[in-house]
Amino acid sequence: MNQYLLDVNLQQVPDSYLHGSWQVVDRVLSQADPATPLAQATFLHLQDGFWQLDTPAAPATGQWSVERDSLLSRPYLQLQLSTESVTALVTRLRRSADGMYRTLALYFQSGLELFLVHP
Repeated sequence: MNQYLLDVNLQQVPDSYLHGSWQVVDRVLSQADPATPLAQATFLHLQDGFWQLDTPAAPATGQWSVERDSLLSRPYLQLQLSTESVTALVTRLRRSADGMYRTLALYFQSGLELFLVHP
């Protein structure tokens, strides 16, 4: 990829910048359980209030929303699964000047980090 990427101000990012199909290109498990669907994800699809996680075993679906902390207005993804609720801090969002290519980094409470691209 030869495109320059611009950092998006996370305090002012519109929720719509997070919509779309995101491919997992890297992950850091830290102390996270490697058997969880999030740790095995290949794609994360975010649409209006609905999300789907593609894994080698089977897809998982649920509801999602963006929450912001009151002090710094940092965006968090609230992901609802049938069995659990997961919170992920959006640590970095970058995009090309034309907006066609984006990268996203998510940090989960479990210590899992996902690095995603939206080609």
